Amino acid sequence: MNLENFEIIYKENRIEIKNKQKMKEKLIEIVGDGNVSIDKIDLLAYSRDSTLITLNWTIQGKIAGLPDFVVWPENKAQISEILRLANNEKIPVIPYGEGSGVVGGAIPIYGGIIVDMKKFNKILEINDKDLTATVETGINGMNLERYLNAKGYTSGHIPQSLYISSLGGWIAHRAAGQFSTKYGKIEDMVLGMEVVLPQGNIIDFKPIIRASTGPQLNKLFIGAEGTLGIVTKATLKIWPFPEKRALISYAFPIIEDSFNATREIMREHIFPAVIRIYDQFETERHFVDIEQAKDKVMVVFVCEGNKKLVELEETITKEKCENNKGINCGEHPVEHWFETRFRVTETSTMPPYKIVFDTLEIASSWDNAAKIYHSVIDSVNSLKGILIISAHVSHFYPNGVGIYFTLGGVPPKGKTEFEFYQKCWDTTIRGVLDAGGSIAHHHGIGINRSHWMEEEWGKSMDIMRNIKRLLDPNNILNPGKVYTHIWKGSES
Repeated sequence: MNLENFEIIYKENRIEIKNKQKMKEKLIEIVGDGNVSIDKIDLLAYSRDSTLITLNWTIQGKIAGLPDFVVWPENKAQISEILRLANNEKIPVIPYGEGSGVVGGAIPIYGGIIVDMKKFNKILEINDKDLTATVETGINGMNLERYLNAKGYTSGHIPQSLYISSLGGWIAHRAAGQFSTKYGKIEDMVLGMEVVLPQGNIIDFKPIIRASTGPQLNKLFIGAEGTLGIVTKATLKIWPFPEKRALISYAFPIIEDSFNATREIMREHIFPAVIRIYDQFETERHFVDIEQAKDKVMVVFVCEGNKKLVELEETITKEKCENNKGINCGEHPVEHWFETRFRVTETSTMPPYKIVFDTLEIASSWDNAAKIYHSVIDSVNSLKGILIISAHVSHFYPNGVGIYFTLGGVPPKGKTEFEFYQKCWDTTIRGVLDAGGSIAHHHGIGINRSHWMEEEWGKSMDIMRNIKRLLDPNNILNPGKVYTHIWKGSES
C-alpha cells in the first residue's frame, strides 16, 4: 500500500517527526512490541472517524488526517508514560475509542500518536446497594449493556451507535442515548472517574453522589473530547432492568401540536424513557404504512419501569396527546422503531451517488423549539443543491429539547463537495444561533463546530483556553479540537 497515493485533507497541519524509528523504539519500551504499529494499513484505518464527509473522501482516494503511530496501551501507567514522552518530543496524542464520532473529534489532523483504548475493557465492580458500575472506558457499549442486562440491570444509555461506540467516547462527547428522557445523558450518569492528565499525572475522582465541596473539577473532563485528559475508568449510575414497557404512538397535524403535547407531559414530571417526534418529511420516510400518519407528524413513546408507574405514565401520556389533536396509532409504529433503530444505511448509501449527506443535532428551550425547526428547514432548503432537509426530536427535558436534523444534496456547479458540506453546516448552525439555540446537543464539537465555539461561549472561551494551556502547555492532547478553529484546515 502506498499512502502517498492518498490526498490528505489536513496535510498542511501535520507536525513532522524527525526520527520515527527512534520514537517507535521508545513507544515499544513503554507498551511492548505487539502494542505499537506503523503499518500502513493501521495508519490508514485510524485516519478518520465516522464523520460522513469522510465517506465521500474515501471513495475519492482522500483521507482526513494521517497518524504516525498507533498504540494499544493496557494500563494507566503506560498511558502516563506515553504522554510524558509525547510532551518531551512535542508530538500530538489522540485518544481513540471506536471511531463512531461524527464531528471529526478523533481525526489526527496534526498526525502523531493514536492511543486506542480498546484494551481498557473490564467491568470492575457492580454495586447493587448503590446502583453503580465501575468500568474501564474502552469497553464496547453493547458489551456493557448485555453484561448489565444479564445481571438484572440496565445502563439506561442506548445511543444509536451502541454496537460501535465505547464508554470513553460517550464521556468525551457528552453523549445521549435513545432512552435519555428517563435516564439522562452520560454526564448525568458519571459519578466518578480516573483521568490521566496531558503531562502524565493521574487523578482519581472518587464516586460522589452529591457534594458541596467547591467546584466539581471532574465535570471539566466530560465533553472535553480528549483535549484535557484521557479517562481510563468511570463509575456510572445503573438501574434495575424495567419490569414493564408500554408502547404508545400518536400522529399530530403539525409539529407545534407535537411540541405542545410532549412539553405538557414533561411539565407533569412524567418521563417516558423514549420520546421521538418525526416531522412530516421523516414520518413519510419511516412510517409510510401507517395510514393515520399520512401528511402528519408521528410521535412514538416508550414508558418503562415499575408496572404501576408505567400504567400511570401511559395514561397521562395518552391524555396529553389526545388533548393536543393527537391520533392514536397503537403499538405498531413503536415496534417498527425498535426493529430499525440501529440501522444507519441511509448515511452509507449516499456517497456513491455523489450526494453529500450529514446529520446535525442541536439543543433548544421549549420557547424557541418551533422557531429553530422552521428556521433551519427554511434556510437550508434555500441552498442551491439541497435535495433533503428533515428533522426528528429525540431528547426531551422539562425545559427544552434536542433536535436532530438530516440533510443531503449535490454541490452546485463551481463548488466542491467539502465547500457544499461546509455551507450546509454553517447555514444550519447560523439558523440555530439566530433563533436562540445551542450548537450541539450530544455529538460534540470536533472539527465541524470548532469555529462556532466563540459565538456559543463568548468571553468564556478565553477561560476555557486558559484551562487548556494550564493542563496541556505543549498542546499535545487532541490539538485542533474544541478550543481552536480548524474547519478550513488552518488555526485561527
